[in-house]
Amino acid sequence: MNNIPLHVAFIMDGNGRWAAARGKARRAGHEAGAEAVRALIKNAEAAGIKFITLYAFSNENWQRPEGEIKDLMRLLSKSLDEFDKTSRENNARFLVSGRRDRLPPDVLKKIDKITAATAGNKGLTVILALNYGARQEITDAVNALMSAGKKNVTEDDISAALYNPAAPDPDLIIRTSGEERLSNFLLWQAAYSEFYFTPVLWPDFDKAELEKALAVYAARKRKFGNI
Repeated sequence: MNNIPLHVAFIMDGNGRWAAARGKARRAGHEAGAEAVRALIKNAEAAGIKFITLYAFSNENWQRPEGEIKDLMRLLSKSLDEFDKTSRENNARFLVSGRRDRLPPDVLKKIDKITAATAGNKGLTVILALNYGARQEITDAVNALMSAGKKNVTEDDISAALYNPAAPDPDLIIRTSGEERLSNFLLWQAAYSEFYFTPVLWPDFDKAELEKALAVYAARKRKFGNI
């Protein structure tokens, strides 16, 4: 397929509804969602995508029940272990966007280990948006610039002060489950992104669904304000 996006970002929505439709606990939906992520990493790399960003846990998600948060953190810890192993095989690089506060110490330790171990890898870059909020990111960037003594801030200054300034802006943002909003995700970076919304719940977002989204993207003409 021609016109493959360099960077695709995913709002992975629908784990809970997927579980409820099958009479299962929400935990089962999150586990199925994690399986979908593992498949996505392989499928995105095979498609020629160079960067993916996964909206894994927002700063608003701390409002969820304590038990669900613990389940999510345990699943995250397990997923990090698996990525640590597979990254050696597929040459993938791992980054995280978001604040470190409130994340469990064992999760932070694994994040630091994998980030350092994969820093030189040249394959797919996987960015996990974790304890992330776009307004929070922009606020943190502006505060960092003010602390550095900046008085006249430019767009380039803000872009350079974001959590992962080296990552290109997403060409395509995909949201599953039928919802059609950004939910405080990559607000600065999404200025010229294309959007693709699908009713498919995240655990069911497979290779065929990714190919559908890429086909829609390939048919669009991006003008960036030009004619």
